[in-house]
Amino acid sequence: MKWNKFRLKTTTEAEDIISSMLMDLGIQGVEIEDKIPLTQSDKEQMFVDILPQIEADDGVAYLSFYLEPGEDQRKILADVRRELKEMSGLVDVGECLIEESETEDVDWVNNWKQYFHQFYVDDILIIPSWEDVKPGDEDKMVIHIDPGTAFGTGMHETTQLCIRQIRKYVTEDTRILDVGCGSGILGMLALKFGAARSVGTDLDPCAIDATHENMEVNGISKDKYEVMTGNIIDDKSVQDRVGYECYDIVAANILADVLVELTPVITHQLKKGGIYITSGIIDDKEQTVVDAVKAAGLEVIDVTCQGEWVCVTARK
Repeated sequence: MKWNKFRLKTTTEAEDIISSMLMDLGIQGVEIEDKIPLTQSDKEQMFVDILPQIEADDGVAYLSFYLEPGEDQRKILADVRRELKEMSGLVDVGECLIEESETEDVDWVNNWKQYFHQFYVDDILIIPSWEDVKPGDEDKMVIHIDPGTAFGTGMHETTQLCIRQIRKYVTEDTRILDVGCGSGILGMLALKFGAARSVGTDLDPCAIDATHENMEVNGISKDKYEVMTGNIIDDKSVQDRVGYECYDIVAANILADVLVELTPVITHQLKKGGIYITSGIIDDKEQTVVDAVKAAGLEVIDVTCQGEWVCVTARK
């Protein structure tokens, strides 16, 4: 299906109020392009693997919206221009030029794949399922990943911090629990490092589907890696299914505020002497997580950093 795309040039100062105006006029799904630097809060919320490279802010913003061919586009555009004119007395709306073009339906779910290519984490080759292993890499430790709509390509600093800590502490007898398993990358790598069994939980059913698909691509059977949907923090049935005091390692690559809630609960899943690996912690939340870990009766044994992110490792 073809759509008509309208791209409005304005200012970063006005982008929020204009977006609200467009929605009030019945226009849904406005795309915003600008060069405003990410704030600390943005970085905490934007817990993604592939962050955009943003140039210096030039004060210009583009708002794009789409209209079906059958809609009364002339009236809608007239309404937009009228509102912009009224708004110009209150805020700098910029040039307000509107470019029109025609576009096909966009595969938003898969378009990001053009930015994800094979890469190394130390000596581990992480490769998208749609790429081939290059000559000379056949002898590397290789893991194939297609996260789908789940988190976890391995590119994010928090994931890499977890990978290194898991590798450091895993043994051939290790049973590992990954809370918030996403694409399943941590549980699968633990098995490749020699662990005996992995278990993963996630709130998002898409993560479970992604993990199963990645397990198949990597030749990992369901008797080695079990994944389930649910919130282990407050769902007793998930806690029971996961089991108590039976894990040598628990990994949780989430966000600091969630780790604070998770930590006093997850101590019941760890064996005595078990290792608790927490990541997803922006640097100014390090002490918050350390305090929560200590309050749960765990001993902090390692704190590692990469970029602005921190991994706190403790022992029960």
